[in-house]
Amino acid sequence: MTQETGGFAAFNLNPNILAAVIATGYEEPSAIQQQSIPIIMAGHDMIGQAQTGTGKTAAFALPILHRIDPAKREPQALILAPTRELALQVATAFETYAKQMPGVTVVAVYGGAPMGPQLKAIRNGAQIVVATPGRLCDHLRRDEKVLATVNHLVLDEADEMLKLGFMDDLEVIFKALPATRQTVLFSATLPQSIRAIAERHLRDPQHVKIQTKTQTVTAIEQAHLLVHADQKTSAVLSLLEVEDFDALIMFVRTKQATLDLASALEAKGYKAAALNGDIAQNQRERVIDSLKDGRLDIVVATDVAARGLDVPRITHVFNVDMPYDPESYVHRIGRTGRAGREGRALLLVTPRERRMLQVIERVTGQKVAEVRLPDAQAVLDARIKKLTNSLAPLVADAESTHGDLLDRLTADIGCSPRALAAALLRKATNGQALTLAAIERERPLVPNSAPRERSSERTGDRPDRGDRERRAPVPLAEGRARCRTALGARDGIAAKNLLGAILNEGGLAREAIGRIQVRDSFSLVELPEDGLEKLLAKLKDTRVAGKQLKLRRYRED
Repeated sequence: MTQETGGFAAFNLNPNILAAVIATGYEEPSAIQQQSIPIIMAGHDMIGQAQTGTGKTAAFALPILHRIDPAKREPQALILAPTRELALQVATAFETYAKQMPGVTVVAVYGGAPMGPQLKAIRNGAQIVVATPGRLCDHLRRDEKVLATVNHLVLDEADEMLKLGFMDDLEVIFKALPATRQTVLFSATLPQSIRAIAERHLRDPQHVKIQTKTQTVTAIEQAHLLVHADQKTSAVLSLLEVEDFDALIMFVRTKQATLDLASALEAKGYKAAALNGDIAQNQRERVIDSLKDGRLDIVVATDVAARGLDVPRITHVFNVDMPYDPESYVHRIGRTGRAGREGRALLLVTPRERRMLQVIERVTGQKVAEVRLPDAQAVLDARIKKLTNSLAPLVADAESTHGDLLDRLTADIGCSPRALAAALLRKATNGQALTLAAIERERPLVPNSAPRERSSERTGDRPDRGDRERRAPVPLAEGRARCRTALGARDGIAAKNLLGAILNEGGLAREAIGRIQVRDSFSLVELPEDGLEKLLAKLKDTRVAGKQLKLRRYRED
């Protein structure tokens, strides 16, 4: 089944769900949503193969909410996610889509938070449970009937769950669920381990696979900038200071974002306009004509609104919001580099979207280089250059036409020509900062882009087993403490297993965990010094690959 027209309304979703989707500003279903929503609404089991960032959360959230009975105060849908971070994202998405469904409650169940309130929320009748496998198993040990009423199960990023060592926990959860449930499995890849789960636990599943067969144009220079989500507008304004562009199109995900960003650009003096699905055709044509003839320099658009937009003078594309999939990325950046001209494409990446960047690079076969925000000196130089270029043509005959006025003004005001010139410059620049200190205060904060170090077991020249056990730990970074667990390579443990367990149960951000060194009979993990004892207490009962983690501070003396 395909949905060529009609957007989300074509699915015949509950009107309250449709209203919530429209309120978010999304205009048209992504490919995974077009194919998956009808299958899940019809009650079929399904295997969906799609990368992160394709819109798969809405692909299962919308049809499951459609099938929920708000009058029944009991768990009806269980969504399993590999990490605490993803579980919170999915729970937030469900809450957004259920905003106009009175009586529907969502609970997120993950490690690092008290178990009591989570179990209470489930027992009080939360219809949607979003959980990490490890913490859910803890609840099952307290109450084995807690999932007895669930009739919809979703495994989100199933391949990641297996990589993090949750196979045993998944089997425990499957046994606790009713055999008559609907099961939906999403995975970026389908290795044999995932196929085995599908064979054991899914009934005649329908398959949906989103193809990513795209290539980019080599004439387009591609780069990405790591930035916090709430600093995107500031980052865009900083980049525009130093980018030498003719015309530029910026892509965002929602209608509201087009309006907000275009308004921010106009406030800074740029000739900008929004382009989204609510704009009438005649107005859309005026915006495109204005971009073509130079009355506009920047258009902020959604993917749907930008379809068919072909303006040769576009030299730059800014992906302010991450595209849903690599194909959308290629279509976006293809708006520049036309007619043999070179183009430049910049992608803003939040810390949570780093993996989607890797997917884009893998599918396109091209590296998207990292750039930094321009420093204060670069911004200052760019502002002075623009000012110079605007004043230079006026200097030639200025003295002959305005020299007498200059003499009169300096006499009337009682100031030097230098002071008057400085005052006129202040007025001409409209108070724009033209000192390093002032520009530094304007700059947005950006996340640390340095990748976290991998386990030392992945280095090139591996010493023999004895040397691995004896070698001294590397020096600690400031503010970190080294901890030890008796679990090692001989227990089937890899760095990713330890990382997943600590993220899920400890409630930490990925950046808070330092080097993980897996040796044969033990492992070392770098954790934040601040609050370490409290963290170790949280991890006290954590299990990895069925064995207790038992992390302890490592004394190196």
